[in-house]
Amino acid sequence: MTPQTKASPRPLKPSVSPEMNGGSELNPWHQAMSQLDHAGALMKMEQPVLERLRHCKRILEVSVPVRMDDGTTRVFEGYRIQHNLDRGPAKGGIRYHPQVSVDEVKALAFWMTMKCAVVNLPYGGAKGGVICDPKTMSKTELERLTRRYTSEISIIIGPDKDIPAPDVNTNEQIMGWMMDTYSMTIGYSAPGVVTGKPVDIGGSLGRREATGLGVFYVTRELAKARGFDLKGAPVAIQGFGNVGSNAAKAFHERGAKVVGVSDVTGGIYNEKGLDVDDLLAYAASNHGISGYRKAQAVPVESFVEVPCQILVPAAMENTITSKNAHKVQARYIIEGANGPTTIEADKILAQKGVVIVPDILANAGGVTVSYFEWVQDIQAYFWSEKDVFAKLQDILVLAFKQVHDMSVKKSVDLRMGAFMVGLERLAQAVRLRGMFP
Repeated sequence: MTPQTKASPRPLKPSVSPEMNGGSELNPWHQAMSQLDHAGALMKMEQPVLERLRHCKRILEVSVPVRMDDGTTRVFEGYRIQHNLDRGPAKGGIRYHPQVSVDEVKALAFWMTMKCAVVNLPYGGAKGGVICDPKTMSKTELERLTRRYTSEISIIIGPDKDIPAPDVNTNEQIMGWMMDTYSMTIGYSAPGVVTGKPVDIGGSLGRREATGLGVFYVTRELAKARGFDLKGAPVAIQGFGNVGSNAAKAFHERGAKVVGVSDVTGGIYNEKGLDVDDLLAYAASNHGISGYRKAQAVPVESFVEVPCQILVPAAMENTITSKNAHKVQARYIIEGANGPTTIEADKILAQKGVVIVPDILANAGGVTVSYFEWVQDIQAYFWSEKDVFAKLQDILVLAFKQVHDMSVKKSVDLRMGAFMVGLERLAQAVRLRGMFP
């Protein structure tokens, strides 16, 4: 008997009106374009440049049929969006999540364009995603989903065109499957088509730790610039995935006091500090931090309100909004996630004197080491972990200095300082390349 085909549940159609997407405050594309317009106005940027950046170069929507373990077929919806290619091939992650939408992926691609420009990497921005709940899927189902999705988007990806990487709910294994599928399609191994893959098949040492470690590096530079001591400083980290867990480890190992952590299973807080190594072992054994007895439980929805000096939102976008920003107790926010703070929340936090290191600088460690991995794959010559971390530190320290100097020179916050640094580099590329035809 032929298995039945069933379509996967579809969310609200993307690119909807702001009201249908939780209002413009929660629509990531509206947020991104507001940031662009603000920076452009401050810089008196010419209209042709801004007009180019208000539009994505390519938006690919694909249907992804997958044979499930029970013999049925589900059709998932996936996207790959390239925002801008003026500074080089596209770069950006792939996420698997039920709430993936066109507006979200467009915004993430735009932020990747800005991020690569801020840290001066020769890339444009891209992003991809599949609407699915990977927590309900088996490993074999995820493999089939990944391979079919890769095949569908293979018309626009490639080592010289668009290089995907891990993001929310994707990892080294998924990148390995993507690389293998693309390689089988073209008939030879192409490790440079993705980054964030296992070291044994062309991945880079240090890639797994890169984003979280980068969060620490920029926080350290902020401490130097603002004159506060990181030793013993209470840090709370929202999100305990790859970014949050590695950030927690970096802070803990270098003398800061991690007092709070949250993930999808729950939140915990201990003002005396957490044993991060013990917590990592517990989370690995229990599939999350819920039930950890060496700290008090904190509701996930109010975690950003815990007492701390430094808050690292490292989960999803829109976690600090106009509804909870006034309850944030942190003095400094380091954005480990993309778009965790809305524009309305930015205004409230600014009035409270909270300093924010924006996502396009704070979490740029991941794309920086992805760039290193791509370079190593192209050269077929691989670096030591020591070299990777040294080069990462050099790039982020310089980027922070340039952003901080811009914010002081133009009397703007660090977010606008970062946008102004990145926008000027993008504008120069647009001017130099001109327009075809």
